[in-house]
Amino acid sequence: MPLTMNRKPFITAAITGAGMTQDKSRLVPRSPAEIAEAAIDAAKAGAAIVHCHVRDPQTGAPCRDRALFREVTDRIRSAEVDVVLNLTAGTGGDLTFGAAETPMELITGETDMIGATERMAHIRDCLPEICTLDCGSMNFGDGTYVMTNTTAMLRAMGQQMTDLGVKPEIEAFDTGHLWFAKQLVEEGVINGPALVQLCMGIPWGAPSDLNTFMAMVNNVPADWTWSAFSLGRDEMPYVAAAALAGGNVRVGLEDNLYLDRGVFATNAQLVEKAATLLSNMGASPMTPQEVRDQLGLGKRDMPVPA
Repeated sequence: MPLTMNRKPFITAAITGAGMTQDKSRLVPRSPAEIAEAAIDAAKAGAAIVHCHVRDPQTGAPCRDRALFREVTDRIRSAEVDVVLNLTAGTGGDLTFGAAETPMELITGETDMIGATERMAHIRDCLPEICTLDCGSMNFGDGTYVMTNTTAMLRAMGQQMTDLGVKPEIEAFDTGHLWFAKQLVEEGVINGPALVQLCMGIPWGAPSDLNTFMAMVNNVPADWTWSAFSLGRDEMPYVAAAALAGGNVRVGLEDNLYLDRGVFATNAQLVEKAATLLSNMGASPMTPQEVRDQLGLGKRDMPVPA
């Protein structure tokens, strides 16, 4: 197939994520102030979209505290910088089974399973322009943890996103997730054309090899907007691969902690490196307003507290 390089891609910065990375690099932001500052710096470096999770400010552990999401959102929207806000809606679907012979002895300190409405509570509070919809369940890494998103849960959450006027970003970790995303559009649960993030190289979803990547790309409907990323040292190669295949790009500390071998990165540095790579390929990153125009988003101010 011929190359259909995207010469006008947008860059998403995934600021802190939900992985247990807080003690691996001192540059992983923890508090709402640190997360917001990192997002603002990433926007200044060229990110059109910032994708945000929150963490316990004391321990750095990932959490889903509504007040923390509200503070991050308020700080970003109060800044003297324009950026499209994308909040995770992936928390609250964590199921950690017991050992192989006692699977129903759930690990209560690690299992966090809540209903669709509660999973969407911070989205209703903050009304971001975009929020994520992890479009399937999967074994996540080694052990007994399963990222859990039933079809019933996804239909309920997707409908709430549509009702709120928040654009879902389909997080596709394998081809079956794209299959179900198409079903959600066909049923009218979410509006088409959809926005998709292809999540590559996450055990045990789609591996990051190019054959699998192109299989994922070729399963995205032609009129949908898509982006892609991979983890660790594959982060920057996937900036090039995604743009070459006609898509958009994502970088950030959620996916990779290093600027170079042994050198810890900031989010802004990763965005700058991605922007330079794209520029050297003859591409020019989109502005936040260009992203809104492409995706049909309206710029939002902070909603009044309920």
